[in-house]
Amino acid sequence: MKSHPISQLIKSIALAILLVPMLATAVKGQSKKSKEEWATLFNGKDINDWIVKIHHHDVSVNFGNTFRVEDGIIKVRYDQYGDFNEQFGHLYYKQPYSYYRLVMDYRFVGELQRGAPEYTIKNSGVMFHSQDPRSMPKEQNWPISVEMQFLAGLGDGKPRPTCNMCSPGTDVVYNGKVDPNHCINSTSATYEGDQWVHTELIVMGDSLVIHKVNGEEVLRYSKPQMGGGVVTGYDPALWEPGKPLTEGYIALQSEGQPIDFKNIELLNLEGCMDPKATNYKSYFIKSKPGACTYKK
Repeated sequence: MKSHPISQLIKSIALAILLVPMLATAVKGQSKKSKEEWATLFNGKDINDWIVKIHHHDVSVNFGNTFRVEDGIIKVRYDQYGDFNEQFGHLYYKQPYSYYRLVMDYRFVGELQRGAPEYTIKNSGVMFHSQDPRSMPKEQNWPISVEMQFLAGLGDGKPRPTCNMCSPGTDVVYNGKVDPNHCINSTSATYEGDQWVHTELIVMGDSLVIHKVNGEEVLRYSKPQMGGGVVTGYDPALWEPGKPLTEGYIALQSEGQPIDFKNIELLNLEGCMDPKATNYKSYFIKSKPGACTYKK
């Protein structure tokens, strides 16, 4: 039986009336989605917001001008060194973070410094959940931290993935159990030469860590905690095996291989999650009630 045209028109109008508030609600919901506010950690001009700590030297001593800024790039260089002499160094951003996304670009350049270990050829990285550099004695070699390790191919045709995980003074849970290995390889491709590589690190406290290369996920693990070996010379008062690492400092690495870093930005995922607050962000995943601000 066919419907009468007028009856169909009435039904269409009624349906439209019902849909209007639903569409309005949907649009309103979309308008609440916050624009991501990425913080620029490196201003392209200097490293005044960063702290240097190099093995065999006191904190804030940038021996040999290891970390320098040229052409809008943080450059790691050893032209004022003699023998490398295990002077492993790190450049720490001035404040710790817990939940965040970190992006940066890196490229390897030049030749390995004389005296640097062979395993550091085209090897560097970014440390996170690190201890405060000011808590490190002069003779501590590496910070207690987790590393997203950067590697490049050696031109021999063998795979050498980047954005691996290494664990100086720490352990992580991988495939459901604490992994006994110091480093865990990612599934990334091998990047040869001095090309720029884009990386992303997603950190959610001590619950989950994800590594990405050029937008593709290549590794994930969880529960970073104090433990393992490798680190020497640390203050024993800080050593608490099994202690969850829920936050820490971010640091660029210097291991004897010249490397460049640029476009270092961070999206903080921890903050005010009250929609009534003036600084509410829909993308926050970790609540920090004390950070909320309200209109007077």
